[in-house]
Amino acid sequence: ESRINICNSADIALRSLSPDREPRKGGISKELTVSGRTLSVRWSADEARILRVSVNSFLDHLSLVLETMEMFGPPVSQ
Repeated sequence: ESRINICNSADIALRSLSPDREPRKGGISKELTVSGRTLSVRWSADEARILRVSVNSFLDHLSLVLETMEMFGPPVSQ
């Protein structure tokens, strides 16, 4: 679970990370949800190694998304 305290940032992170499908067809699944300011991720995997690779990759991507949001500021209202 990753708590993001900037308004709308959890939704932005969800939209940024959702397109990344797991490269393997089977053995692992990932579900992303947002509740308020909390982005939650639930994994299910057949093997610990596959789970580790998926979690590490996700955390790398999440870190990049958060750094980008910090650098460019909050979303502009339309």
